[in-house]
Amino acid sequence: MAELEFNDEGLNVWSDDDSFAVTRERIAEYAAATNDPIPAHLAGDHGSPVFAIVPVFDSMIDPAVEVVPLEIFGRGLHGEQDFHFHRLIEPGETLVSHAKMVGYEGLSNGTRAVVYVECRGEDGELVNHQYVTMFFRGADASNGRTVGELGPGHKFDEDVRAQAPVAKVVQHVDDDQTFRYAPASGDPVPLHLDEEVAKDAGLPGIIAHGLCTMAFASWGLLTELADGDTSRLKRLAVRFSKPVLPGQDIETTIWQLGTDNGVTSYQFETRVGDDVVLKDGRAEIADSQ
Repeated sequence: MAELEFNDEGLNVWSDDDSFAVTRERIAEYAAATNDPIPAHLAGDHGSPVFAIVPVFDSMIDPAVEVVPLEIFGRGLHGEQDFHFHRLIEPGETLVSHAKMVGYEGLSNGTRAVVYVECRGEDGELVNHQYVTMFFRGADASNGRTVGELGPGHKFDEDVRAQAPVAKVVQHVDDDQTFRYAPASGDPVPLHLDEEVAKDAGLPGIIAHGLCTMAFASWGLLTELADGDTSRLKRLAVRFSKPVLPGQDIETTIWQLGTDNGVTSYQFETRVGDDVVLKDGRAEIADSQ
């Protein structure tokens, strides 16, 4: 496997601020595109959890380009997503985000690199912060070393399988899901829209956006564990493991870990049949708001 040199001078360098005007219509469009049944999301009263990626989407790329060699950038995959929520996203506000790449780790099959993102209101109040882990296949950037810092862990504790899950949620991914999700999210990657491009990439066909699958899991968690109250969700993290195809059913299984300072932690995983598509799922939900 080739060893490529990442630009360490680009680490911990903030990108320029990026502004995003939040509209009720965009919030509602995103909810509809993810089959979200929660009334406040569908009405655009406030953003659903994974809608938090939409205002920061453009700000994530520049920090990665500063560090990752361009010759492997096209091999990048969205490996993990870890949201930390401080308050809800409201219609009518303008959000300001910036990001920086904070570290990377060489692995036997590639390099995982972490971008840290902050999203704030115009008054500077932190709305959410996020860790976006990218995976670059077939290139070890550090000979197995960790450079800088990676995001906080959320690895699945296998011991919880000995206890009964607190909930299971079965959901259906529609045949046209990707064509609705792409404009709602602002993610037009052809793998989700063009059958020929997807097959040329070695996939069986068009695949669902990983964040769309995560959004499905998020409203499943909220409806089962928080009475649909988005304000109670404090953290949501997953590792994207395998693709979901339009027309498939997904099942999310949830286990309770414990409670600390009024916040209960859960682990979850999402499967299509026997295949795990969302791994290392973690949710932290306040017992009351």
